[in-house]
Amino acid sequence: MMRKFLPGFGLKGRSIDTASIHFRLTLEASLLVIVGLGSVALWTGLRMQQVLLTSHTQNVGAIADRFPKDAAVYSNQFPVEASLQMTVDNVALAGVSIWVKAPDGRFIAQSKGFDPGAAQNLDLVNLAEMPLKPQIYQLKDRSLVLYQGQVSLKGQDLGKVYIAQDVTQDQQSLAAVLQGLIAICLLAMVAMLLLLWLRIDRLLHPLEEMSRMAGEISADDLSDVRLQFETAPTEVRQLAQTFNMLLSRLSGSWERQRQFVGDVSHELRTPLTIVQGYLHSLLRRSQNLTETQQEALATAASETERTVRLLQDLLDLARADSGQFQFRIGPLVLNELVDEVVESARRVSDRTITIEAGRLVEAQADRDRLKQVLINLIDNAINYSKPDQPVTVRLSTINQKACIQVYDRGIGIPLVDQARVFERFYRVDEARSRTTGGTGLGLSIASSLVEGMGGSLALQSKPGQGSTFSIYLPLVAF
Repeated sequence: MMRKFLPGFGLKGRSIDTASIHFRLTLEASLLVIVGLGSVALWTGLRMQQVLLTSHTQNVGAIADRFPKDAAVYSNQFPVEASLQMTVDNVALAGVSIWVKAPDGRFIAQSKGFDPGAAQNLDLVNLAEMPLKPQIYQLKDRSLVLYQGQVSLKGQDLGKVYIAQDVTQDQQSLAAVLQGLIAICLLAMVAMLLLLWLRIDRLLHPLEEMSRMAGEISADDLSDVRLQFETAPTEVRQLAQTFNMLLSRLSGSWERQRQFVGDVSHELRTPLTIVQGYLHSLLRRSQNLTETQQEALATAASETERTVRLLQDLLDLARADSGQFQFRIGPLVLNELVDEVVESARRVSDRTITIEAGRLVEAQADRDRLKQVLINLIDNAINYSKPDQPVTVRLSTINQKACIQVYDRGIGIPLVDQARVFERFYRVDEARSRTTGGTGLGLSIASSLVEGMGGSLALQSKPGQGSTFSIYLPLVAF
């Protein structure tokens, strides 16, 4: 991915919080996976349990249905008790215990292998009542399907038949299967969550890069920056292509805008300079003009001069945008430059301008460009402070940087406006700026010049207490 981030005027954005998006998407997907697999596991377990219970109860129910019919058939050929024992032997199945008790509690018949007196069967045979339909019954640590029915032959009540099937082993096997199913579901959940995490990360990483680029890109980079996500998903590649097309269109529009501003400023500056010259000439020879005519000429000359300054500022910005500013950076003793600029300002103004400097400070800078910045800042300090208030220029070193500070005790700048004073055409007080002749471009040009020399321009201000503009430049390395 080709990226180039340079300081300049341009697009300011805020990167999207991909970490929170990643977490939220993963959490939502995780909940869906857990609910989905959990529902499948729960339904499967309940269904298996239902099938097992139905199978066992149907088995015992079938025996209960056959018992009276077989007993009636055998009673026609054999004695009653013998016919009941033969019926029990005929319908009994493996794992199913059957016994018949007379009303007096005597055991008339029981299935083979079933001993009513055995310790494991005592609790079972001592149950007072059993369900009239086959049902699951929990007896201590055993699971049993129990049934109780009345036995009558030839109109004679012989007692009750009891049927019990021990399904403990089957229940344990089912529990083991369910545990395995739960373990498999958990492993599947972990694997799916890991795959989802990696997939979401693969989708969001290019978007994070795109967002970061959009937040850091400047107008100077529009023609150089392009997104290249060859290995990204198709949707992201399509978005990157659209983003690149947008950058191309913005780059073209920005180039046309810069070219237009430069061309118009250049073409208008010459005729306006000529008009300005003629107006000043007329003012010098205005003995035959009335006072109203002289005032009109003075106003026209002032506005023409202001327009020429505005055009010059626009030309400077156009050169800065196109990279045509030529900097001759070298070692420069700042004390000498500050003395020169302050002395020039004193000659054209009646304001008190003081210098606070200690030892010599030598920095890497362009003399002419830095002089232009200092003149601009001192002019601002004079215009936006009261006539009886001094302007101070301090020269020092701060944090291994050369620092020139222009301090005034004027009206100050509100906090809400301080972040925007370096923007083009931005003026804190439109009415006051108009009175002082400001165009809203001076500080923007000053910031661009200082940055072009590898430094920075900062502001500290409090309303009613004044403002301090600080220029930071690299010191000369010894």
